[in-house]
Amino acid sequence: MFAYILRRLLEMIPVLLVVSLLVFGFIKLLPGDPARIYAGPDAPIEAVEAARQHLGLNDPLPQQYLHWIAGLLRGDLGVTYRTQQPVTEVIRQGFMPTLWLALAGFTWSVLLGLMLGVIAALRRGKWLDWALMSLAVGGISMPAFWLGLLLIQFVAMPFGLFAVSGFSQPSDLILPAITLGSSVAAVMARFTRSAFLEVAQEDYVRTARAKGLRQRLVTWKHVMRNALIPVITMLGLQFGFLLGGSIVVESVFNWPGLGWLLIESIKSQDQPVIQALVMLFVFEFIAINLLVDLLYAVVNPAIRLK
Repeated sequence: MFAYILRRLLEMIPVLLVVSLLVFGFIKLLPGDPARIYAGPDAPIEAVEAARQHLGLNDPLPQQYLHWIAGLLRGDLGVTYRTQQPVTEVIRQGFMPTLWLALAGFTWSVLLGLMLGVIAALRRGKWLDWALMSLAVGGISMPAFWLGLLLIQFVAMPFGLFAVSGFSQPSDLILPAITLGSSVAAVMARFTRSAFLEVAQEDYVRTARAKGLRQRLVTWKHVMRNALIPVITMLGLQFGFLLGGSIVVESVFNWPGLGWLLIESIKSQDQPVIQALVMLFVFEFIAINLLVDLLYAVVNPAIRLK
């Protein structure tokens, strides 16, 4: 197990290097003058040139890239162009709101999605199966920003029970978490149903039924346990999406997380923050994929990591 984890960690290095090159190149193609942004719109030309020298923008691009990578390895992500705060501090402030939002949306959506998927599979071909899968298709098709606006318009504003922006107390999580997790619940319901039905057709499941085992035992011990293996993969991908891709939801609810921070940084062309956030999102997805692979052995000990 240790050798497998070490190998996967080593495999992350070239992936992160390639991503860093792409991110750095993309940032350099963005319009605007970073020195002007850093110095301020009304700064004299001398201040702009001083800022350019201070930021190392006069150095050759390969040297700028190596300087940035060296900073990443040291944990030094530079300072923001807008406020001259350390980028690590800005990201730290936005990370926990995004994490709490992702955990809240993930928890309810996974539990509901798994339950609805199993119920639909057990009622295959019945009206309940059709109704639940139609609901799932609607959840997948509904844009998150539209659902968020509907919740604000018809739930938050008329009754005044929930905040429509910001994060100051746990109840503020409810509407953003519902918005963020709705598509995940729909995806998990459909995926769980498909995995459940596929495993239910296997020979060992038919053999268990032929032995006279109770349907409940067959369902939970033989079918559900093996159906969870592909479901875990989807769980990891969906959590990565929630953690790093909640940009739309955070924008709708003015949520002070990483997605909102990325939007604001793009608007103001704050290049150090954009670079750091993209690298963080990529690292999160890679780390989650590794965790998912390790969970395979926990769910089904018959699987051996080779």
